[in-house]
This record gives sequence, C-alpha cells and structure tokens, in this order.
Amino acid sequence: MTPGEYNRAADEFSDRIYRFVLKSMGDPGRAEDVVQDCYEKLWVNVTEIDFSKARSWLFTTAYNRMIDILRREKRVICEEEFSVEVQYSDGYSDLNEVLHRCLEKLPENWRSVILLRDYEGYSYEEIASVTGQTDSQVKINIYRGRLALRSMIGKMEAVV
Repeated sequence: MTPGEYNRAADEFSDRIYRFVLKSMGDPGRAEDVVQDCYEKLWVNVTEIDFSKARSWLFTTAYNRMIDILRREKRVICEEEFSVEVQYSDGYSDLNEVLHRCLEKLPENWRSVILLRDYEGYSYEEIASVTGQTDSQVKINIYRGRLALRSMIGKMEAVV
C-alpha cells in the first residue's frame, strides 16, 4: 500500500470504524483511541497490506482491539440485564433511540455481529473473518441478538 492509498483508507473507512466501535463500546474517547490504534498498526504494516484488503483488515483490528479493552476491564453482561423490556412512554415514537438503548444491553458478541451485518452491510463470511467466528456461529449470534432485541422492544404498535 502506498502512502496515498493509506490516506485514502483513512478518509474512506475511519468514520465507519469509529461508528462501529462507538456503538459497541459506548464511549467516544475510547472509540477514538481504538480507531487511532488501528491506523497506527496499519501504518506500521503499510508495506504488507494491500489496499483492497484494508477495510477488512481495519475492521478486524478494531474488533480485536475493542475486545482486548473490554476483557481487560472484565466487563461482564449477564442474561438478566438484557432480558428486561425497555420502558417507553405512551406515544413514544423515536424507534431509533429505543433500538440503540436495546443494542447497548446486548452481550458484546451479539452486538458486534448485528452492527457489522445490519449497520455496515458485511456478509456472513466477512463478519466471520473479522470476529474470528465460524459462519455458523455468526448466523447464530445474529439470530439470538435479533430475538433478544425483539423481546426487549416488545410490540411495535406500542413503540410507534
């Protein structure tokens, strides 16, 4: 990868990586640090990485860095925390806010695959390579995460 391609990768992918990490971690400062670490590692390995694989490499690096940080903090989410329905008032119409609050309650492995699939548009195979899971495990985690979201949100008529 040339320095020009590196700059292009920074322009094209940094916002998407930041959004992915921010939605997963919920802390803008730590999300910025993860993105910066990714681009620092990309610069160190700039001669070894082809531009066509830069996006996948950056998302994989961001995901692994994020998991390292979360493990270091020993952040544990119990099933009881996300099985409770989100409370919303009658006539509440901001479905996007409700969805984001529910996403925050999901375990990290479910939230990450849902964000990569539904927000970033990755295929199952790409998600598997980013997260290090098998294709089957990715599909299972997406399914379980969506079921949990459905149960948290409840009936759509009550939200809309």
